[in-house]
Amino acid sequence: MELRHLRYFLTVAEEKHFGRAARRLRMTQPPLSRQIQELEAELGFELFDRARRQVELTPAGVVFLGRIRGVLDGLDQAVHEARRASVGEIGRVAVGYISSLAYSGITDLLRAFHEQFPKVEIALREMSPQAQLDAIKEGWIDVGLVRGLVDDASLASACVARDPLVVVLPAGHRLAEQKRIPLKLLAGEPFVIFPRQRGPSFFDQIMALCRTAGFTPRIVQEAPQLDILSLVAAGFGVAIMPGSIRRAGRKGLAIRPIVGAPRATLYIVWRADDTAPALREFIGFVRSTFVKKKKAD
Repeated sequence: MELRHLRYFLTVAEEKHFGRAARRLRMTQPPLSRQIQELEAELGFELFDRARRQVELTPAGVVFLGRIRGVLDGLDQAVHEARRASVGEIGRVAVGYISSLAYSGITDLLRAFHEQFPKVEIALREMSPQAQLDAIKEGWIDVGLVRGLVDDASLASACVARDPLVVVLPAGHRLAEQKRIPLKLLAGEPFVIFPRQRGPSFFDQIMALCRTAGFTPRIVQEAPQLDILSLVAAGFGVAIMPGSIRRAGRKGLAIRPIVGAPRATLYIVWRADDTAPALREFIGFVRSTFVKKKKAD
């Protein structure tokens, strides 16, 4: 049984006339009649009562029509959705992101993406940069947003933003009186920082900046990025963080720019061999959104 036989049958059933059905199908009547006869022979029963002037369905034909309508409607829907999936309009993308992005527009970005691609499901996972890279390679997530250059041949990446770094101080700290802080003034200060294994590239960047300023940070406490703010506010030490952390609105802190305005680079990362259309659309959307945001700023 071929799909065309079912479509021919449906057209004749709707028109109740072989001639009109043939014209609608842009074919002549004899071939259409033969196709219906072949279908009936394969089924083993008649679908149409041809004894009357107007073609009528047999009782078996009525039952067959009821089922075939659902089959063909489902097939048309499947083709429609598959076509949309092939161009990235339908699908699922699992996205990893670093905690600091919760305060730098990821909610607005995802809302805008959902408005443009409402049939693409987004699954969010807050993860450290290194955990994201591992999860991407293992297939647990499809794409990640991390700080620092990614050096792995199995992964593709693209820079989407450069965030100025800032010094985060307890509100009453002596350096809070300065509008901009040279890093060398932090020599000897106790530092609160995230463990290196959570984000080796960004951690190494902070260490390199301090060494260039002439000192090695005296790390007194390690914690996830969002906990760092609480520890600094409690007076445990100072921290160097992306400027987007200002949006956290945490009390008890003084946040100051760094002289020379060093920046942390944000990358979007995905498996180099992943060609899923929905993922491709998400990557393109994120890149274009950050470019527009940069121009607006």
